[in-house]
Amino acid sequence: MSQIHRIQWFDQQIRVGGYPNSGSIAEKFEISRRQAQRDIEYMESTLRAPLVYLAKHRGYTYEDQTYVLPHLYMTEEEKKVLRFLVHRYRQYNYDNAEAARRVAHLLDRFTGEEETEIYSRLPLFDANPKLLQTMLRLSSAIREARAVRLGYEGSSRTVHPLRLLSHYNTDYVAAYCESTSKHQLFRLDGIDDLTVTDRSFDPAESEAGMPEAEALPVRKPFTARLRLKDALAGGNWNGFTARASEEAGVYEVDFHDIDAFMRHLATASWEAILAPKWLKNKLRERCADMLNRIDGGNG
Repeated sequence: MSQIHRIQWFDQQIRVGGYPNSGSIAEKFEISRRQAQRDIEYMESTLRAPLVYLAKHRGYTYEDQTYVLPHLYMTEEEKKVLRFLVHRYRQYNYDNAEAARRVAHLLDRFTGEEETEIYSRLPLFDANPKLLQTMLRLSSAIREARAVRLGYEGSSRTVHPLRLLSHYNTDYVAAYCESTSKHQLFRLDGIDDLTVTDRSFDPAESEAGMPEAEALPVRKPFTARLRLKDALAGGNWNGFTARASEEAGVYEVDFHDIDAFMRHLATASWEAILAPKWLKNKLRERCADMLNRIDGGNG
């Protein structure tokens, strides 16, 4: 059972006058008393529960009986999306990587921590339903060490999935391919069909010979020349590496993911896009399409 289930049980015991304590949590959920005590401390410090220990009953109650737990329930779909985002933020390894990993840790613990200034500098990820489903099925296959039959870029092959990786907003699965007898990287968005078989494999045997660091594609960033309204104090613009040019107010901004950068341009404050021309055209097309849809498709 998860921490959420334990906290909900603890809350219910208080409301029926059960006076629960760390010992009763540990016994009920077969965990250590130390871990049970951490659950109680979590309720006090993070969930702001007005807990008070009554020596007479050797357990806890609420000092304020009107207290209710914050909304802790999540649908299965919400949990899947959250796990996907945790994976993406953990794998994020360029601009503001440290902040992204911190967010992954917070999401993974369901702390509900309030947003801070760092969130405005983080990348945005699309939780594509097909990609999400592919990642979850591969995660299950990796966990259970099951061979997977892939339809990939027009061909079929059986692989032993070993780990999931993300690089420049692109997801990969590192796997041992039975057809080529080699370790390969497969882009998740290139997988047309996926079947998890009943056949098991030995992870240690399949990983033998795999490089410690996967040779992920190395890609130079795109660079946009932007005229900004306000001068930048540091070397980045809302999370994107930026350098001042010789022209006053103009900056060269590096980015790897085109869609993510265009989404940022749609909400950020800037005065003009000076280059590249293809970026201006793509943004113009996207805005025209949006205006057309706003007008009911009559444009």
